[in-house]
Amino acid sequence: MPAPPTPADIAAARRALADRDPALGRVDAVVPPFPWREAEGGFVGLVRLIVDQQVSLAAGAAIWKRVEDGLGGAVTAEGVLARDIETLRGYGLSLPKARYFHEIARAQTSGFIDLEHLESLPDEEAVARLCAIKGVGLWTAETYLMFCQGRLDVFPGGDVALQEAMRWMDRQDTRPNQKAAYARAEAWRPYRGVAAHLLWAWYGAVKRGELSREAA
Repeated sequence: MPAPPTPADIAAARRALADRDPALGRVDAVVPPFPWREAEGGFVGLVRLIVDQQVSLAAGAAIWKRVEDGLGGAVTAEGVLARDIETLRGYGLSLPKARYFHEIARAQTSGFIDLEHLESLPDEEAVARLCAIKGVGLWTAETYLMFCQGRLDVFPGGDVALQEAMRWMDRQDTRPNQKAAYARAEAWRPYRGVAAHLLWAWYGAVKRGELSREAA
């Protein structure tokens, strides 16, 4: 699996972004260094993202532990396909998520996608291949490539927290929709993933009361 960007990589990208975009530069000036969000790659990384969707961190962790235990400690595509939908639901998965587990496992075992070596594909092609699997939406595909493969130029424009941080940054009354968020992020190529991490870091710090929106 590809290595995540180093602190030096992130710092260099932040400097380039701040020089290019004054609004993002104001955010960069108040946000301290942050680590890249890392997650395990391959089949495990993708189904873990499915588990964590629309649940709390604690609930996601508890369900994942039950999935691991139910699959004998190793989450594999073959192991998932060896369990029927009802068995997977018994591990705490909703019916749709259990079905998505099967869809992803079939895609992996059939050779439709090779999640262990997806880094050989360009960003756009990798997103398209992931989204062709039932249950894998655009946000899931993009965040998988960011967190599990350390790709620097992937931007999940449908992420509500990012959209809200962009609204604050540009001092707008309304939050940009997905299309507008993607368009706004074009100026941040080839570091859109770093910009996303920067905006997430700012959003989280504001929500925790550590930073003020007005500081940027």
